[in-house]
Amino acid sequence: MNKIELIRKPVEKELGEFKLLFDDSLKSSTPLLNEVLSYIKKRNGKMMRPILVLLMAKLFAAPNASTLHAALSLELLHTASLVHDDVVDESNQRRGQSSVNAMYDNKVSVLVGDYLLATSLKHAAVTGQIELVDLVSRLGQELSEGEIIQLANINNLDFSEEIYFDVIRKKTAALFTASAESGAVSVKASEGNIKLAALFGEMIGIAFQIKDDIFDYFENEELGKPTGNDMLEGKLTLPALYVLNNKAGEKYRQLALKIRAFEASRDEIEDFVRFVKQEGGIEYAQNVMYDYRNRALALLPETADESVREALTMYIDYVIERNK
Repeated sequence: MNKIELIRKPVEKELGEFKLLFDDSLKSSTPLLNEVLSYIKKRNGKMMRPILVLLMAKLFAAPNASTLHAALSLELLHTASLVHDDVVDESNQRRGQSSVNAMYDNKVSVLVGDYLLATSLKHAAVTGQIELVDLVSRLGQELSEGEIIQLANINNLDFSEEIYFDVIRKKTAALFTASAESGAVSVKASEGNIKLAALFGEMIGIAFQIKDDIFDYFENEELGKPTGNDMLEGKLTLPALYVLNNKAGEKYRQLALKIRAFEASRDEIEDFVRFVKQEGGIEYAQNVMYDYRNRALALLPETADESVREALTMYIDYVIERNK
């Protein structure tokens, strides 16, 4: 078995049920909508967030129908946010495949994203648990807020790690937080365990985003994300922020501001990438990522089912060891 199969093993049955539910939710009697939904279905990845919902539920009790619908609601909301993000970012690729807006157009993409969002809320309501409806609604707010903070930060003259973590808590970690929390809520875990689950998810989500940010410093065509792609979008992530605040002189601070203002050339970005790597930005980001990994693992109850604990340990190790 590979690592993903081992992670899935404790919830293999429930994951099979989830996949049937997921596939059924991406169908429509409207031909164009059904075509786009079928394309989205084909692009579906490793289901890391639904797996987290199921594992976290099983950490406290047996997953149930509410767990499945909560997982589906979050996955549909996540998918909707990706479809909308590609429109906002004018991106033609998503993880090495053509984005929906590249295959169709922006109008279709926005409307399909809206459809997915409405379907997400429908499945949250099916659970009959207002806590889950509230959780999904708050997640939608946080994802949008994270995007807006990131856009506003383009004109910021400071290189703040605090703002960086605020953005990734809302843009990326919020999805993992909600996934872990919803798993616990769906099986009516205690208030203390629900808070523990949410914090565990947040730690994983932050580590996940730092890993993604490190990818941007290394060429990998599989990712559909060449070196410096974040910087082409005016984004300065953790490796760069560390170097700018601790190692950089005026030359590279001015270059960083040019990057934020979309005024840097490809050659200038490549020079900046080399500088960040040379000055220890990658090593710093990796150390922070491993710190979040250790903080997450420390939250797992020692009395929990051993197979689920092992799966969750492998889960976060996969997040930080993956190559795409």
